[in-house]
Amino acid sequence: MKQISTLVLVLFAAGFIACKTSTAPAPDEKIQRQLAIIDSLLRSVDFSQSIAKSQDTAYYNGLGEPVPAFLTPAEDTATIVKTARDEKIATNLAGFYALECGLGLLIEQENEKPTAVLEKLVAGKLDSAGILVFNRFANATWKTGQPFRDLRRITRATFTVANFLPQFEIVKDYDQVRTAATKLLSSMQVVKDSAIDAQLQKIRSLLHSQQFAYDMAVYMDSGYYAAQKLPVPLFITPKEDSTPLRKSVKEQKVATNVAGFYALECGINYLVTTKKMLPSSILRSIADNSISKEDKNLFSRFANATWKASQPFRGLNRIERETFTPFYFLNEADIEKDWVQIKAAAAKVLSVL
Repeated sequence: MKQISTLVLVLFAAGFIACKTSTAPAPDEKIQRQLAIIDSLLRSVDFSQSIAKSQDTAYYNGLGEPVPAFLTPAEDTATIVKTARDEKIATNLAGFYALECGLGLLIEQENEKPTAVLEKLVAGKLDSAGILVFNRFANATWKTGQPFRDLRRITRATFTVANFLPQFEIVKDYDQVRTAATKLLSSMQVVKDSAIDAQLQKIRSLLHSQQFAYDMAVYMDSGYYAAQKLPVPLFITPKEDSTPLRKSVKEQKVATNVAGFYALECGINYLVTTKKMLPSSILRSIADNSISKEDKNLFSRFANATWKASQPFRGLNRIERETFTPFYFLNEADIEKDWVQIKAAAAKVLSVL
């Protein structure tokens, strides 16, 4: 916690100096300054541990249940064993979940069939607004997987707020979404002429299928190398198929509970881009419940995306659960659980800003 306090003091001093040198900064300057603070929080291991604990507390409070210790003394140093195979599958599904969640938002906004949006995406005919939606969801789901692989991965330069990403990284994310769209569209041909509800039911069944998840992961992995014009290696080598990976229980618990923070951050960056909103204003609207219904829906969908991306890392069988479904089929209670996570993350970040 000492490092968090030092970070806050440094950022406060930087902000104070900026205010002294420019008494009336332009809105864009304020936005960039606040995004820079959020960017530093993203790469802080200490802040990640702190916000994960607060998110865990919010979860139990939301259920009206007693809040257990975030980590028992035994869990603080314990390890669990996973396989390289399972982690590789989970890692390569992020783009698919970004596609599915972005698709859900666009069909709600445009009242189009999923296959119609997929066809435009695959053909490269999607407009810039649609591309931005998919790029932001792709960044959110990619971020979600990094701490599961190793918490130190969040300290890398590419683990940054979406608005600070270099163009070549944005292109890589979009290539992944289009790759997933190609695979999903081919699996949707049997319901191409059906109504929206029937098409979403088909997507729901695919989401629940471990075989489809594996096939999608293989397709996504080969698509990544093909897009980079690199030789496509074997998806899982015989060694990887049985190689055990020893993971820290503490880090896995942090990873599980930090997904809401990534949903919040990517939602903020989307609104900054589309509405030129100040991050602190967005956070306050979440905290005091003055946020618009449209924007609340957006954050809830980002939370659903990051939650989905986390599940295969915890166990591929978790995708078979009833709640692992398109947002369209979620009930209000399930949506509210995600919203509780967004609110808790917003309060934590706002306390720093």
